[in-house]
Amino acid sequence: MTAAIPERRDFYQRISGLHAAPLWEVLSDIVGAAPNPKAIPALWRYATLRPFIMESGDLITAKEAERRVLMLENPGYAGWSRITQSVYAGLQLVLPGETTDSHRHVASALRFILEGDAEGDGAYTAVDGERIVMHPGDLILTPSWTFHDHGNIGSSPVVWLDGLDIPIVNFFDSSFAEHLPNDAIPPGRPHTSVCSFPYAAARAAVANQALDPCHGARREYTQPDGSSVTRTLGAWLQRLPPGFRTAHYRSTESTVFCAVEGRGVSRIGEQIFEWSPCDIFVAPSWHPVSHHAEEESVLFSFSDRPAQKALGLWREDSMQPTARGLR
Repeated sequence: MTAAIPERRDFYQRISGLHAAPLWEVLSDIVGAAPNPKAIPALWRYATLRPFIMESGDLITAKEAERRVLMLENPGYAGWSRITQSVYAGLQLVLPGETTDSHRHVASALRFILEGDAEGDGAYTAVDGERIVMHPGDLILTPSWTFHDHGNIGSSPVVWLDGLDIPIVNFFDSSFAEHLPNDAIPPGRPHTSVCSFPYAAARAAVANQALDPCHGARREYTQPDGSSVTRTLGAWLQRLPPGFRTAHYRSTESTVFCAVEGRGVSRIGEQIFEWSPCDIFVAPSWHPVSHHAEEESVLFSFSDRPAQKALGLWREDSMQPTARGLR
């Protein structure tokens, strides 16, 4: 369909002043035969980013920044403050002796701890005044509209991967935030949801689990009622034995992966990424994904699957490995 015909071009120009436009000129673009995400597969090497994360600690305090975070922006969404069309991700730093002020927002947050004190009471997140200690590999949640702050009373910097549903909330123009006065204590209240998932328990759960051809030994983090960790974002831990190759798999969800243990290679669409601990990579909607573990490996991931399922949008497709493999 083209606007080259003079009569059509004149028609389109006249109705544009009425803030109207012809659907037939864009129908195949906005209602496509398959997802065509603007986000692209990408990888962020932690070893490359870490010096900049630490440098940010010299440039601005946690209180000045409110949250000292280096956002991970998808190359297809440069400047949009998101890692995919629906998910925000960033790397947050809290240095020893630092605390942040308490705030709350509509967006739900999950935090996967990358480094910090392995034992003892080092860094913490407080949810509505209740402190939750952070250890590497732990998953900690900040449910929607709960006051939360962070602190580090340990001797080592703490860095974690933030995942939030900010783009989903902002799509609906439903974002609200509230800040407590400096050093104010948020009101305590009981929670029906679980906010902390220690790594040791999650790792043990996938240690002897049967292997799925597409995912290896994978288990979803869930609330006591079996639901996903939040209404919009879900989280998983998967173990890949040495030499294990997954079958190709794709779904409409956008998934952020973080390597926890081991080393391996993943193919996302036509892109191949080699990863090691703390590296982060992203698989946009409907891109075939496969993994090859070069040694015993563990991957953490989160995605917008719960939101898509709630709206009846989610689809998946498993495929057999191709002869070319991952390399």
